[in-house]
Amino acid sequence: MPKVTVSSALQEQSFELNDEDSLLVSSEKAMNKAIPVGCRGGGCGLCKIKILSGEYLSNRMSKAHITEREALQGYALACRIYPLSDLKIEIVETIDKRKKLTRSV
Repeated sequence: MPKVTVSSALQEQSFELNDEDSLLVSSEKAMNKAIPVGCRGGGCGLCKIKILSGEYLSNRMSKAHITEREALQGYALACRIYPLSDLKIEIVETIDKRKKLTRSV
């Protein structure tokens, strides 16, 4: 099973992935709270990450959350990514994301 290493401003965590699940669903199943969870379908952008290394498949993502330029730089939504190998990712912290998380708590 592939493994994911998640880096954020506060910590670094690792967990194993399920072969058929998206990165976000695998994170939830592993009881890992490193990746913020929102709508689970690409509409909210809360699970925005930067992929530092590894191979993956991706479903379409809203250009409101991931521009073409960002996609070329490795940015993606964790709910739309299906890892094919070990991944190293960073959580993308934004002011908008913190506001959404504060409102949902």
